[in-house]
Amino acid sequence: MTGRPLKQIHLAAHFPGVNNTTVWTDPASRSQIEFSSFRHLAETAERGKFDFFFLAEGLRLREVKGRIHDLDVVGRPESITVLNALAAVTDRLGLAATVNATFNEPYELARRLASLDHLSEGRAAWNVVTSSDAFTGENFRRGGYLDRADRYTRAAEFVRLAREFWDADGAEVSHTGPQFDVTGTLSLPRPPQGHPVVIQAGDSEEGREFAASAADVVFSRHSTLAAGQAFHTDVKRRLAAYGRGPDELKIMPGVTYVLGDTDADAHERAAEIRRAQVGPRTAIAFLEQVWGVDLSDHDPDGPLPAADPVPDSALVQGRTRLGDPLEIAAKWRATAAEKNLTTRELVIELTGRQSFIGSARTVAAQLDEHVQNDAADGFILVPHLTPGGLDDFVDQVVPLLQERGVFRTEYTGRTLREHLGLPSPGGR
Repeated sequence: MTGRPLKQIHLAAHFPGVNNTTVWTDPASRSQIEFSSFRHLAETAERGKFDFFFLAEGLRLREVKGRIHDLDVVGRPESITVLNALAAVTDRLGLAATVNATFNEPYELARRLASLDHLSEGRAAWNVVTSSDAFTGENFRRGGYLDRADRYTRAAEFVRLAREFWDADGAEVSHTGPQFDVTGTLSLPRPPQGHPVVIQAGDSEEGREFAASAADVVFSRHSTLAAGQAFHTDVKRRLAAYGRGPDELKIMPGVTYVLGDTDADAHERAAEIRRAQVGPRTAIAFLEQVWGVDLSDHDPDGPLPAADPVPDSALVQGRTRLGDPLEIAAKWRATAAEKNLTTRELVIELTGRQSFIGSARTVAAQLDEHVQNDAADGFILVPHLTPGGLDDFVDQVVPLLQERGVFRTEYTGRTLREHLGLPSPGGR
């Protein structure tokens, strides 16, 4: 760090959604489907001079034992629709939508994202996700047609083809490849950013390589200092093979935070939040995802099940597979035995995101330490409350980051690419 300028921290706001992030029992928890909630969080992020607002999305409500999963939000509006509405009530904040590259088509999505980029004057972003499960595919004409091994092959060609449409600026695009055979002309001019910003969230070997070849931002889970540094080094070193420099890809782990008047207060509050996020039923739901059998009668405050998991179970539908159930169970049992944890205590420990906990000054110092030591380029904050979960961070932590000289006091650009310090792509 000696002799080099301070790195600037990039910040984004994640709208809380599915899974067990939200503490529904908190009196401050409000609607996750009313536009006023999206607007409040987006306006708070823009008041804090954040780079972008991030919306996650799934294409089917998940099921556990044939019933809709309790922690899915029924009635959530489609992401790009929400962001088009937010474009009218924000001025500089980037607007990032999660859209699946498996169950969409390049021309149609390139048009929708270009529309958002035009309406927002250059603030659109696309979080590219993939899917290979037949359960999600049942909502679509082709069903679960895509082998898991092909999902990044399709995603990479999808992104290349979308960029061809954005670059064409009224000219015809003719593309023939393994996944797509398309000839057409995009019905809009080239987007203000050239290409909307592309975000990617995969951590597999294929995901890391896809990020190095095609993404502008990586939404990672590696946010402890050592793990973050290892991930940062690995992904950035891959860029050269694609003719890209290290500043052309920003690594931004998704993290939570808890503030208190003192560090001790914050840690006490964080423990309460985690217990609220992982109640008894939620702990059992996580257990069933691995074991693949009905564990309704299992005691969440007791030990893990004695029986082994059932591989290839269809008990839980629509959730991302965590890996081989037998291997996961063995690791869970070893951790539980080493730390003398109950089922619920184990789930609390293993399922939480990296969290920055302490007074506002402590949290500001922790965030800065990670960025200055190349464990991240910034962070996507995932608050535990909707819509006011970001308020205290913007009011207390952002001013301290500004005092350190590592975060903007005003927006200096208009587009999301300018906020992130990303180059503008050349046209055709």
